[in-house]
Amino acid sequence: MARADASSSAKGRPNGDGMAAILAAGVGCAALGLFAFSGDAFESIDRFFNFYNPTGTLSGVTLTAIVVWLAAWRVLANRWGNRDVPVGKISLVAGALLVVGLVLTFPPFIDLLQGK
Repeated sequence: MARADASSSAKGRPNGDGMAAILAAGVGCAALGLFAFSGDAFESIDRFFNFYNPTGTLSGVTLTAIVVWLAAWRVLANRWGNRDVPVGKISLVAGALLVVGLVLTFPPFIDLLQGK
């Protein structure tokens, strides 16, 4: 009997917090790709993202992407925390953002976009 009660209470739990984490991860991946591409393409952005000379642009790109990821997670969790949101749509958007992040960190594709 206790097992049935546990499954019914879990079934009624809103999925907003979990979906906020998934979408925020996609946003963070896309931000990482966009920052990496921008830093590689533009000298001024490259200098902006150079937080620590031994690592160069990578230090600022990754730190800034982490801040974007955490901010997105916070905002989305605040908005969706007690709601049920569409899992399929959000997963699709998060997956697309992940692909954008991966493509923009792939050197042959970055070189193609820059005409190198």
